[in-house]
Amino acid sequence: MIIILEINSTILSNSIQFFKYLVAFFFLGSSIVTAQEDDWDSFLAEKEKGIMAITTNYRYVQSKPSYKNLLIVGSNTRKCHKNGAPKSDGLEEIYTFSDSVAQVVNQLTKNRLVGIITYQCSGFDVYYVKDTTNLRASMNKLFHNKFQKHNNYLYIQRDKKWKYFSDILYPKDISDNFFSNQEYLNQLFYKGLDFSKKIKITHWASFKKEKRRLKFIEKIKVLNFKVDSLKLKKETKQPFEVQFSREDNLNLDFINELTRVLGMLSTSYYGYYDGWEIE
Repeated sequence: MIIILEINSTILSNSIQFFKYLVAFFFLGSSIVTAQEDDWDSFLAEKEKGIMAITTNYRYVQSKPSYKNLLIVGSNTRKCHKNGAPKSDGLEEIYTFSDSVAQVVNQLTKNRLVGIITYQCSGFDVYYVKDTTNLRASMNKLFHNKFQKHNNYLYIQRDKKWKYFSDILYPKDISDNFFSNQEYLNQLFYKGLDFSKKIKITHWASFKKEKRRLKFIEKIKVLNFKVDSLKLKKETKQPFEVQFSREDNLNLDFINELTRVLGMLSTSYYGYYDGWEIE
């Protein structure tokens, strides 16, 4: 089955041998460097039917090869969480598919794997390729020979300006706050968390002086946060810690804005916002 992916719609995931490193990324929360030149990192985006996980090779933000054809190849798995994230055995199915696709693509043309996306139990690899000769026929042959039991996706289109890369694979927000949230959000996504439900979110902030912490607490109480605990960490530069919490929806834009505001509020009292987690 061939599905045309529009810039604002359907999706992608998982790659070749490199992609096996993604498990470490999702559960350890760190960026990936698979070769000296490559720089892989991941973020989540909210789409019409749920959460899309996008992993991008930022190597190609500044320097792009002269490969002007977009190739998106993917397959689905039934072994996934209700939020659309593949389970571990579902990921293994996608690894196998991605390895097979990479072998075919590498045999036919020069190429660059630039992105990997998971969405609604499907995984897609995003390539830019130099030549598309025999590419469609070879992919359909692969689908027929090895992956008949899956819904397989193939999209080939001229994209000389790499619009898909800039519009879909590159995040709109590239701040430190955004990426620090994404590390943890990715872990939660692949554990199957339902992002549509309200959940208790616990936060931490630390201050150099106790009176600064008290001023901060006054402000967060106005925002309906509950103070869970106060600690004194004597051997740190900002020893006066506060742990506080509130029930919130893990809307991606909301959590990014919330942590940005809490960071600014902490800084205004010469403190440091130290992140968040859920129970």
